[in-house]
Amino acid sequence: MKEVKILGTGCAKCNQLADAVKAVIAAENIDASIEKVDDIQKIMTYNVLSTPALVVNGEVRCKGRVPDRAELKDFLTR
Repeated sequence: MKEVKILGTGCAKCNQLADAVKAVIAAENIDASIEKVDDIQKIMTYNVLSTPALVVNGEVRCKGRVPDRAELKDFLTR
């Protein structure tokens, strides 16, 4: 099972990323758990200065933007 974290403080882009990740996981039938992290101290432990950010299995895959569906699929299936 993949461990997916959405790092962000609840802004519109953070919510867009969370919705997009959920859609890709459902469409591709990916076995994953999703956690939204909004605590700024926890976000900083990932060395992320701009949100939203996507973390898959402890590795920051994307930060500061909402990737397109194909890129999300790549991040989540790699």
